Amino acid sequence: MLTPAPHPPVEGRSASALLDDLVEAFPQEKTSVGALLDQLDSRAYGVLLLVLALPMCIPNVPGISTVFGVLMMLPAVQMVMGSRRLWVPQRVRRWEIESAQLRRTLRAAIPTLRRVEYLIKPRWSRLTRFPLTILVGLQTLLMAFILILPIPFANWPPGMTVAMTALALLQRDGVLMLLTIPAAIASIASVYLGARVGLAVINQTIEWAQRLFGG
Repeated sequence: MLTPAPHPPVEGRSASALLDDLVEAFPQEKTSVGALLDQLDSRAYGVLLLVLALPMCIPNVPGISTVFGVLMMLPAVQMVMGSRRLWVPQRVRRWEIESAQLRRTLRAAIPTLRRVEYLIKPRWSRLTRFPLTILVGLQTLLMAFILILPIPFANWPPGMTVAMTALALLQRDGVLMLLTIPAAIASIASVYLGARVGLAVINQTIEWAQRLFGG
């Protein structure tokens, strides 16, 4: 496996520029998680959460939200613990992902990011730094747990919430970070409604089957 190209400093750069760097950094067929994290450098929390959240914001393969939700828990737990730098077990660092799929996801997100980035800027940056990032980690952990749940069509709201959180961390935007709170509440509400609808459908299906086969 080829090593990624040397990465430039990331502080002060826009999220779309950072994603552009990632698109160009991995021309090989497969990319290890470790190589990806090394490329992210000092803003690993924000970029990793953004990379994991973006696929949740678009239609994707059923079950993928469970995998990505588990991966999201790793940075979220470390934020809760107050870790300043992201640590990943060596076994996880050796995991490989398809570079082509990663590039497609990033390229699909970059135009949208560029359209909204003028709204995102450094302000109230204290809300994006330790120790308040402990609360951010708790919220992200909750969103990751929701993604793991097998509830149909419930991945988009928590995925958007985590994407907003990631952008707030990357751009040091405390206002955007505050907006993730109502977004998280909406995510919880959507999961509740989705679960209610799912249970209603299951009950109706059981009743229909009983009438059909039970005489």
